[in-house]
Amino acid sequence: MSEFKYTVSAIGQDSHRFTSEDKPLILGGVVFEGCDGMLANSDGDVVLHAITNAISGLTAQNILGAPADELCKKGITDSTAYLNLALEGLKEKKIKLVHASVSIECKKPKISPRVSQMRESIGKLLGISPEEVGITATTGEELTAFGRGEGACNAHGGLPHGAQLLLHSRPLLRRSRSL
Repeated sequence: MSEFKYTVSAIGQDSHRFTSEDKPLILGGVVFEGCDGMLANSDGDVVLHAITNAISGLTAQNILGAPADELCKKGITDSTAYLNLALEGLKEKKIKLVHASVSIECKKPKISPRVSQMRESIGKLLGISPEEVGITATTGEELTAFGRGEGACNAHGGLPHGAQLLLHSRPLLRRSRSL
């Protein structure tokens, strides 16, 4: 049996509005103290949601939809549960993550002081080294509601060259025909 490896990639996106409810802001599994949380039926972690959506792009199994809604109905609102469900799909398809990249657009909170913690958290959740987690943040020159801080945060998660799919194949045996 021979093995073939090739690289696949995907992107995901998510955004939520800020809420005035007493809810923590969580981004990439890291709590940002003193900031309004996200309006969502989950904890609203747009970073983990974007990564989950990117993984859904690799597996063709949408998690943020009916599966996540069912978990919410059961009281499971932690976005790591949705991410873990998506990661199960990767295992089933024998896809191994090797890198993840996230781009966040928001005016608040300031992301750069927390990038190291976010990389650690995301790396641990994905089973990859924090050095393989790229995080960038921008206000986008305040051209969008996200960049102007008008109550929204937007994240794009990507797995560019971020997953390796391992395929096994057996040599094709040809039978000879007798004449």
